[in-house]
Amino acid sequence: LNDISNYQGNAVINYCDSNIPYTRVIEHKHFEFGTQNSTIITYEFPEELSIGKEPYYPINDEKNTTIFRKYQTLAETNKKVLLGGRLAQYTYADMDDTVEAALSLWNKELQNSSQTKLI
Repeated sequence: LNDISNYQGNAVINYCDSNIPYTRVIEHKHFEFGTQNSTIITYEFPEELSIGKEPYYPINDEKNTTIFRKYQTLAETNKKVLLGGRLAQYTYADMDDTVEAALSLWNKELQNSSQTKLI
């Protein structure tokens, strides 16, 4: 608990610099527009990748690129297969970009389809 009313002015700030040991700072009160006189901060630190652990992001190596290309080919040759999201694009994308791409895919491929069901 920090005895200040505002630490960073936002709920989440991401840090990408290699000289900063954490990847994200969260000030929880901003998720609910809190007006408290104090605030709680948490820091997210990346974990070292080791055998048996899942990486945070795709590893761009020959094996994974080959798998990605197989999925691309499947989607190109089978019109019932639509791929979307960060994994389907095999790239890092912020949430706003991911949602925009999903809406674009909907408008392009599914909006007027008689077989489309929203769950």
